[in-house]
Order: sequence, then structure tokens, then C-alpha cells
Amino acid sequence: MAGLRSDTPSPESITLHGASRVLEIGFADGSRFRIPFELMRVYSPSAEVQGHGPGQEVLQTGKRGVEIVALEPVGNYAVQPTFSDGHDSGIFSWDYLHFLGSEQARLWDDYERRLREAGVDRDAPMAQKAGPGCGH
Repeated sequence: MAGLRSDTPSPESITLHGASRVLEIGFADGSRFRIPFELMRVYSPSAEVQGHGPGQEVLQTGKRGVEIVALEPVGNYAVQPTFSDGHDSGIFSWDYLHFLGSEQARLWDDYERRLREAGVDRDAPMAQKAGPGCGH
């Protein structure tokens, strides 16, 4: 099984490009994506970013220069990056990486729309949380 879904193609290559801050991933179906680290960080599948349910997502800002400082395999279905801002709780399954790569343009548009609606700049520092977090 390539990912969490049986119809996800298997990855054949995965390369971190530090200078350009992109993860390049090639799949058995011939698709190849260059996913910016920033996009991965902004759309991390972690509870810290996604929340614990619909409407609880946390808008990420200040991630343009984020880097991946480590990338660990998770079984045969995913990788877990450690980002330079300390975030390390997102597990990126092969199907999620395929989704990020294939939907990049739409995801960037959605991110920019959410920034506008919140009245914040992409490079603004993250707002401080009020009270204790969820521990993720």
C-alpha cells in the first residue's frame, strides 16, 4: 500500500532541495511534484494546524522562509518532517503529499484568501495562543 488509500501511487523518489526550499517527490504513475516547504508547513496535517475538527484550523503565518531540517520515514506510508520553526508533529502520508502536489495552485489561492479575510500578511509573525494549547 502506497499511503493510507489503496489507490495512491507509490513514491519512487523523494528529495529535499534546501536552497530552493522544496520537497520533490516522484510517484509510480509518472507524476512528479515540487512542493514548497512553506506550503507543507501551512497545510501540515497536524492537530496544531488543522485543529481537532472542522472550523478549528489555525491560520499559519510567517512561514515563507521555513526549512525542513529533518525528514524521517513513518512505516511504509509517510514521512514526518521537522521544520526549522520547531514544528514536527505532522505526518505526511504519500496520499497527502500527492494531494498537496496536485492541488498546489488551489491550495495557494485558498491560503491567500484566508490571509486576506483575516487581515494578516503572509509574513506576519504567528499570533500568540491564549491559554494552554492542545499539546500538539
